Amino acid sequence: MKFISPKVDYAFKKIFGSEQSKDILISFLNAIIYGGNKTIQSLTIVNPYNPGQAMSIKDTYLDIKAVLANGSVVIIEMQIARVTAFSKRVVYNLAKAYSNQLGIGENYLTLNPVIAVTITDFVLFNVSHDVINQFVFQEKNHKFEYPDPELQLIFVELPKFHKSLSELTSLSDKWIYFLKEAAHLDNIPDSLGEVAEIEVALNIANQAKMTSEELDIVERRGIMLQDEKGRITYAAEQGEAKGRLQEAIALVMRLLKKRFGELPEAISTKIETLPLQELENLTEEILDLNRLEDLERWLDEHSPS
Repeated sequence: MKFISPKVDYAFKKIFGSEQSKDILISFLNAIIYGGNKTIQSLTIVNPYNPGQAMSIKDTYLDIKAVLANGSVVIIEMQIARVTAFSKRVVYNLAKAYSNQLGIGENYLTLNPVIAVTITDFVLFNVSHDVINQFVFQEKNHKFEYPDPELQLIFVELPKFHKSLSELTSLSDKWIYFLKEAAHLDNIPDSLGEVAEIEVALNIANQAKMTSEELDIVERRGIMLQDEKGRITYAAEQGEAKGRLQEAIALVMRLLKKRFGELPEAISTKIETLPLQELENLTEEILDLNRLEDLERWLDEHSPS
């Protein structure tokens, strides 16, 4: 058996957001939000995934929205790459889902709580080692909660989860393991299969049971998301390298000004074009340069042609 990765948002939508996924989603949400207690008994999936109307690779609204029996709204999202202002976007989507319940002139009493469950394939909170972090409105000094539990933010950070199959004890452990490792399984392990909803989820994720069109979209969507993750990583690395270069230029300029005073513009320009390695070499040579002419000669020998 080979399974699609639930970390691909399209696959996540198919597994957790299909018409046949209600029991799966109930089990997952009870595990993540309520510590495994069977608090949620029923829900309605809004705009469910329909295999008869396969979404295209261009579709971006792949989050899952469900309404619980008590009217509470839950938004579930999978995000594999950190993007600019991601934490702000999560809060915005939460607030938007809350405010959209109320039409003009309607009573505030009709508002229902909203919970945003966000699964990330990157670490968002370095200050916490917990895999699941839950945020609610709370009084700043005395830490008591706001009287109406209207808005909750729950984050599941997959990189923080390191348990093996033999170490899985709680329902949340098993669901998080499924999210992180399903694509690496070649069968349904007993410890996962004993949870009926996870077994069904794995059967939905079984590539042998998917159409060629679905597999093609999942594959292309996965490649696209990995490319995006790679671009973000590359941009971060480039930004870090640029930062180091700017720091090296500033250091060299300070040292040279202390030794020679204000530098001619032509010399400053040459220094600013030096690669990082040559800037580091120059810091070691400064004490051996007695005159501006010596500096100019050194720059002529080491500047990019």
